[in-house]
Amino acid sequence: MNGEKRRENIIDLLSRSESPLSGLYLAKLFNVSRQVIVQDIALLRAKNHDILPTNCGYLLKKEHKPQKLLCVAHNDESILDELFTIVDLGGRVVDVRIEHQTYGNFVAELNIKSRKDAEELVKSFLSGKGSPLKNLTNDRHWHLVQADSEEDLCLIENELRKKGYLCENI
Repeated sequence: MNGEKRRENIIDLLSRSESPLSGLYLAKLFNVSRQVIVQDIALLRAKNHDILPTNCGYLLKKEHKPQKLLCVAHNDESILDELFTIVDLGGRVVDVRIEHQTYGNFVAELNIKSRKDAEELVKSFLSGKGSPLKNLTNDRHWHLVQADSEEDLCLIENELRKKGYLCENI
């Protein structure tokens, strides 16, 4: 693999990673020395890629996408429809949250960005691996939803409202 292709792959890996990637990890992955990776990073930064060095590795500074916390309520049969509504309109379900009267607040990372992700979550419930957090709070829960634009977030919120999932009076 030539240097240009390796640098393209480095950018691709960094853009998909949620955590820093170490120079040693990248060096082993591409079968080059750590010094070659350091040079690659310098070349990429010279080409205006916003790569941040951290004590744990390299991070690509990502554009901040708008997000909104939406309160929703629905039965178990509507889980897929709710999640499909969000992802079909360009959203990503970052997490699910509940406020339990006895035990306090719970947050579970979801990172649902496609129909496939949503289907896998529901399959895990159906297989008995767990149950939705919303079942602890009479179906009421919150999703942190992220989208490319405020307009997309508004579309998602309006569609959830039309379907009767959005809790208006919290």
